[in-house]
Amino acid sequence: MKQLSLQEELQANAYPGRGIVIGKTPDGTKAVTAYFIMGRSENSRNRVFVEDGEGIRTQAFDPSKLTDPSLIIYAPVRVLGNKTIVTNGDQTDTIYEGMDKQLTFEQSLRSREFEPDAPNYTPRISGILHMENGRYNYAMSILKSNNGNPDACNRYTFAYENPVAGEGHFIHTYMHDGNPLPSFEGEPKLVGILDDMDAFTDMLWNSLNPDNKVSLFVRYIDIATGAYETKIVNKNK
Repeated sequence: MKQLSLQEELQANAYPGRGIVIGKTPDGTKAVTAYFIMGRSENSRNRVFVEDGEGIRTQAFDPSKLTDPSLIIYAPVRVLGNKTIVTNGDQTDTIYEGMDKQLTFEQSLRSREFEPDAPNYTPRISGILHMENGRYNYAMSILKSNNGNPDACNRYTFAYENPVAGEGHFIHTYMHDGNPLPSFEGEPKLVGILDDMDAFTDMLWNSLNPDNKVSLFVRYIDIATGAYETKIVNKNK
């Protein structure tokens, strides 16, 4: 698989929707994850990321303008021991609760499907980073309708063991803007990761469409110690 430029992928797509990036720094010492949200409606754009314990949650920037919280207010990131869970919806909680009961990442998601937002049927994308004894692996999942048919749910899980330094994978909800919005297709995209967290955060934020971007979360985790650093960027300030 050819490694793509994450910057170019984002700059060329006005509306990838919500996106997850997971990988490893070129120096091999840090696990990396990023999550961004975008929006076309006032309700979707009226959000910010805020820290919540070891994770984050979305909240309304202006509570008086919040209309339907069901698919936009959730915890995108939660930490369960040495596992970091990143998703585009409340399935974060489903994965957390399932894995806390010794289910696997994939088993935990069996109770969930794509979002009930016809006609888009937005895919549920999820990722998990696992660090143990100085070793690191990650997995990504997408639950999507069968080519827009809500009667069938297609489930894909991609697992990456011993990730290569400097490489990561990028999955997002929509191929591009449209009506209805076309679901992501294929494997997560192979992309490059940077050692410098500030530079990586700036690259991501500045590459997202300025009209549609809403919030960005980036975390670098020391694989040896589990210590992490987090950056949040919100368009609404």
